[in-house]
Amino acid sequence: MGLDAWTFVTVLLLTLGLGLFLAGIFTAYFGRGKSRMVGTVLTIIGILVWIGSYAGYYGDYFGTTTFIEVLKYGLFFVGAFVIGAIIALGIFLVAIMKT
Repeated sequence: MGLDAWTFVTVLLLTLGLGLFLAGIFTAYFGRGKSRMVGTVLTIIGILVWIGSYAGYYGDYFGTTTFIEVLKYGLFFVGAFVIGAIIALGIFLVAIMKT
């Protein structure tokens, strides 16, 4: 599986869906009133984006790659992003605390 435009779009959609899903669950759980409703909507949109990316695979938009391969790439990229963000946050916090 190469890193082409379809892989980029799929990873983008999987990451977007995961982010919306997690933010929605967090907001729905801790929110009150309207924010709880917004969290529910975000959760549903996140699920729909994941379903859409899965349906896109079966629409043969992604060539010979399998959805599982693309999902592995997506989790790999998200994991790399999270690790990089944690390192950057750690450096930022150390720099702020030293000043």
